[in-house]
Amino acid sequence: MDEMPVISGCDEKDCFYNNNDGCHAPAINVGGSHPKCDTFSRSATHIARQPVGRVGACHVTDCKYNSEQMCTARAIVVGRHGDHPDCVTFAPVE
Repeated sequence: MDEMPVISGCDEKDCFYNNNDGCHAPAINVGGSHPKCDTFSRSATHIARQPVGRVGACHVTDCKYNSEQMCTARAIVVGRHGDHPDCVTFAPVE
């Protein structure tokens, strides 16, 4: 699990896994048609189960950091996009 990228920051204050602007999910998945955080769980309760969250799988095929559904970025940041959080580290394939 250590080779999975860390989530270095998360702006989604309403997520169960966000504690003090950090993601503490064991691993998140990033969506398909755009880089939505699929692990987002709206909650007023916040936990710090893991020291730092990591990226488990990425299903955004047009991201330059996606290699066979694994994120190759060193770290990602999750930020608010409309009514849900997205991976703001997303960069389109050139």
